Amino acid sequence: MIRRNAMSSNHPHVLLSGGLSGWRKIGGVAALAMMGLLGGCAREPVIPVPVRHAEDARLVPPDRVVVLSDGARIPLRVWPAVGKEKGVILALHGFNDSRDAWEIPAPRFSAQGYTLVAPDLRGFGRAPDRSHWAGTARMVRDVQEELTLLHIEHPGVPVWMMGESMGGAVAMLAATDAATPPMAGVILLAPAVWHVGPGVDFPLRLMAAIAPEARVSGRELPVHVVASNNIAALRRLYYDPLTLHTTRLVALRGLMDLMNRAAASAGQQVKPTLLVYGDRDQLVPEREMMPVWERLPTSVRRDVIPGGHHLLLRERDGAQVADDILAWMKDADAPLPSGGDVAAGTWTALHGEELVYPEPLAILPAQMDWLTP
Repeated sequence: MIRRNAMSSNHPHVLLSGGLSGWRKIGGVAALAMMGLLGGCAREPVIPVPVRHAEDARLVPPDRVVVLSDGARIPLRVWPAVGKEKGVILALHGFNDSRDAWEIPAPRFSAQGYTLVAPDLRGFGRAPDRSHWAGTARMVRDVQEELTLLHIEHPGVPVWMMGESMGGAVAMLAATDAATPPMAGVILLAPAVWHVGPGVDFPLRLMAAIAPEARVSGRELPVHVVASNNIAALRRLYYDPLTLHTTRLVALRGLMDLMNRAAASAGQQVKPTLLVYGDRDQLVPEREMMPVWERLPTSVRRDVIPGGHHLLLRERDGAQVADDILAWMKDADAPLPSGGDVAAGTWTALHGEELVYPEPLAILPAQMDWLTP
């Protein structure tokens, strides 16, 4: 997921799924041809791990496995609350990521009395149908069943749902579904919200129908983006054996549908909600976030992190994001410690000014060549 920029060996960049804006520059058909989709990888590659990065490649066993209504076995990592439990957070990871996405921030929530429960979403990590697309409806149903289980196992304790990127999109749809159990609130971290037009949608739909099992890795793409300023976190993400490094076309097509639906649900987000966004996010860029931002009900708390990238809780200063979330859960109307609520007002007022960072063409994880010998 990190590649060395061809123009400079000193600036690592990241390719992660979630951003599609570069398609509008090149055009969907040309981009598909450039990626060589029909000649994509036949299987998930084996990633060589240098000895010096062996710790980054550790496989952490799940703390438990839950069985859902269809018999699916879902692995969970659990960080129990320290002391008296104030609440439980169901944490949903992003595309091609896993339950390990929460390793860095989870201890901070745990120390403040919140149990954090992180499942592998179906199709990712070691959940069933790895590298396939289970379907948006199934993913939402899984979340509903997991929330129900948390209510049963933690009676009388508030339950929150927190989603990052793709997980944020799933959380948005779950939050607007009548079958979802009651929640204390929803935390959306750079949710994957996109309105994908026909110039991208039609060619990808066609290619996914022709060769649904074909894989792409992102190495086919010439543009690089930064997903976090924390190289240690990105290295762990890359070498983690639960991370997917290629994507089936059918899964990419499913992701696009999920992002479209999440964007369309913005006006229905009536549950207590905190949306956190970094103004340097190149995977869900300003031009896609702002229409959603404007359609959200006024009750949604908005938190902008100046200089923040996509993986907000894994930034070098991700603790300030965690502290904003903790403060909001304690008092939804209190000022945010980072000043992100004030920054959100400024960011909204400045909407329309020219972006100062390159527009990305980031779709899939790419080989992190520069970290290997």
